[in-house]
Amino acid sequence: MIDTLIGLGFLGLFIACFISATILPFSSDIILVALIIAGLDYRICLLVATIGGMLGSLVNYYLGRQGKTEWIEKHSKIRREQIAKIEKWLNGKGAYMALLAWVPVFGNLLVIALGYLRANVWFVSICLAIGMFIRYAVVIFLTQQGIGLVH
Repeated sequence: MIDTLIGLGFLGLFIACFISATILPFSSDIILVALIIAGLDYRICLLVATIGGMLGSLVNYYLGRQGKTEWIEKHSKIRREQIAKIEKWLNGKGAYMALLAWVPVFGNLLVIALGYLRANVWFVSICLAIGMFIRYAVVIFLTQQGIGLVH
């Protein structure tokens, strides 16, 4: 599968980043590094990886959004007033946590929680894009530094 994704170039990178940002276990870094080493334009790779990662994370957001506040009340000791406070916080500063969506396992759960608590989807999307951009920019930078050491 990895060879196929690498062979697809930018499309393979998009697919890998999309999948790895969902709850499915996969690492897009292997594909990204291979494509940088193969000589693909790092700027296009960064753009494609960022968009793929952000859209994959939005799948998690919408999975969380399928939940219902009544379920929280019924299956936990959290009252409706507490839920409202959490929702208000997440719609304000709390949605900044979407910047950490790229962190394995934790990031997926975080984005699902943001969807479940109905954080502002536009603000979450912006934070997801920024977080993914930084993550993939660091991977590209480290790959280029490693390439420089070999040559």
